Amino acid sequence: MGILLVATIGLIIATALAVWPGTRRSPSSVEGLLVLRRVNGEITREEYVREVELLAARDEQLHPLTVPGDDHPGACG
Repeated sequence: MGILLVATIGLIIATALAVWPGTRRSPSSVEGLLVLRRVNGEITREEYVREVELLAARDEQLHPLTVPGDDHPGACG
């Protein structure tokens, strides 16, 4: 019974802290900033999708995805 009471109080405190004004942190990534701007209605869905596409293209150029065996054709087959 005591564990349930402590868990319930913890949940109430966590919920209160999550919605308390002024406790929201700013996003730590470009993706997070775009989501925040979209949720706040600062950009349209189309603008959001376009910006995410640009981020994905930039990420692909900076950090290309490699699959094992790509560097040695026929090594996996």
